[in-house]
Amino acid sequence: MSLTTQPDLRSTVARDVLVDIEQFLFEEAELLDQWRLHEWLDLFAPEGYYEIPTTDRPDGDPTKDLFLVHDDRFLLEQRVNSLLTRAAHAEYPHSATRRIISNVRAMEAEGDRLHVLANFAVYRVRSGVLDTYVGQYRHIVEPDEVTGFRFISRKSVMVLDALRPHGKVSIIL
Repeated sequence: MSLTTQPDLRSTVARDVLVDIEQFLFEEAELLDQWRLHEWLDLFAPEGYYEIPTTDRPDGDPTKDLFLVHDDRFLLEQRVNSLLTRAAHAEYPHSATRRIISNVRAMEAEGDRLHVLANFAVYRVRSGVLDTYVGQYRHIVEPDEVTGFRFISRKSVMVLDALRPHGKVSIIL
């Protein structure tokens, strides 16, 4: 299965595993909302990556299509370090964010890896302006002894027609 397409969810995981995945996603959201980005980065496998496709090509291929974000682990670490400095003018001082995650579904992938889908709404408040990002997470995770799971792929697919009125994504979705 291609990492850019949605999995067939007819073969879902056991309920206790799904509860663990939901808890993992809720805790991840809390780390992001509290700007604990170095701890959040620890949720990624060394070969992990983070993607945000453009709003007009949600199933695009990052090797052929423009993506808003296509970071391997090294670039993601650079992004985190940048966001935590004063040099990140779009996020200094940090925006206030709140994330709502729902409709979490998971199915087995290859080996012990799981495909995870979840809907999200991320609310960002900065300088009296509220921006809302809505979409679907399409993750590939694997079990981890320390964090419960870790990301192999973390993809945030927005269902917005365009990035108006905010015009950018300056936070981790």
